[in-house]
Amino acid sequence: MTTPISGMTGFGRAEGALDGWTWSVEARSVNGRNLDVRFRGPNGFDSLERLTKAAAQGRLNRGQVTVGVQAKRNEAETGGLKVNHAVLAEYLRLANELAEEGATPPSADGLLGLRGVLDAAEEDDDPDARAPIEAAMAATVEAALDALKVSREREGQQLTPVITDFIDRIDALTAQAETEASAQTEAIRERFTRRMTELAPDAPGLQERIFLEAAALATKADVREELDRLAAHVASARTLLQQPPAGRKLDFLMQEFMREANTLCSKSATTPLTAIGLDLKAVIEQLREQVQNVE
Repeated sequence: MTTPISGMTGFGRAEGALDGWTWSVEARSVNGRNLDVRFRGPNGFDSLERLTKAAAQGRLNRGQVTVGVQAKRNEAETGGLKVNHAVLAEYLRLANELAEEGATPPSADGLLGLRGVLDAAEEDDDPDARAPIEAAMAATVEAALDALKVSREREGQQLTPVITDFIDRIDALTAQAETEASAQTEAIRERFTRRMTELAPDAPGLQERIFLEAAALATKADVREELDRLAAHVASARTLLQQPPAGRKLDFLMQEFMREANTLCSKSATTPLTAIGLDLKAVIEQLREQVQNVE
């Protein structure tokens, strides 16, 4: 069973919870020449970025990947509330000044309800206490990256028939070019004979000269080597589709395809062959655009 190619655009999401913490992870990716992993996560979980990049490198080969972790802790799990005595003392000072001017003294519940008097107790910053939370978050990151990988594989499944169709069209155009190229030698000889006969019909040794010059022109216009290389590139492209990750190799192969098509056009001695060469260049460019999406 062959391994399908993958695209580089995708999205994955996963959620987790442990010991009063809840979090969600979103992983996105777009096209990129190399693998570039960017991470955004909660404070206090310093190892999470390293773990995320290692997990991405183990699953993906190319693309710009962004992983974001949003986490929060249930206030009921933070160990209760604590009084901010500095803020409370300032409120009491102001309340006493107002009381001296006749204002009603504040009640205890009124003071506690003032902004900044009560704070949620700080969560435990002990690395050992956070280790299981961080490990659970890392597992959720891996789940989001797995979902991202599936999404990219789904894009690859959609790309495969499109790319295959372009390769088939290049193959068909190469075959047409071979048929047309076989008539080039005769077309060159007839054209050269006609011109030489018109310019110097009585020149001595005309037929021999026509033969030699036509042969030289035919040799210069011979495109069999270019057509052989195009056929070889078609075979290579089909093989690469069955051997992912193939994106970088396909990128390079597109340059080789275009080089042969350009040479074919420059050597062409007939209008039909030139037209085929131009069609080849157009299809190769369309294929190149699709290959940019392959991992």
